[in-house]
Amino acid sequence: MLNLLAISYEAYKVLSLICLILSVLVSIFVIAVVIMQPGNSSGIGAINGQSETFYGKNKNKTLESKMKKLTVISIIILVVCMISFYILTLIKGV
Repeated sequence: MLNLLAISYEAYKVLSLICLILSVLVSIFVIAVVIMQPGNSSGIGAINGQSETFYGKNKNKTLESKMKKLTVISIIILVVCMISFYILTLIKGV
C-alpha cells in the first residue's frame, strides 16, 4: 500500500517545505493570538478597585470569543500540518 503513496523526491521536498513553512507561520500566529487574549479575571480589579459593568463585559465578549475560535482553528491547522509532515516522512523513509 505504501508503494501506491510513493512520491518523487522533488514532490517530497516541496510538500515538506510547505508543511514546514505553514507550521512556523501558524505557530507564530498562535503565540500572537494567545498573547493578545484578555485574562479570565472577573469582578473587581486588583489594582484600581473598579468593577466591570454589564455593558463592559458584553462589549469584549465578541472579541474574546473570536480570539478563542481563532486559537482553536489555528491549533487544528498546526496539528494537521504536523501529522501530514510525519506521514510524508514515513512515506519517504520506506
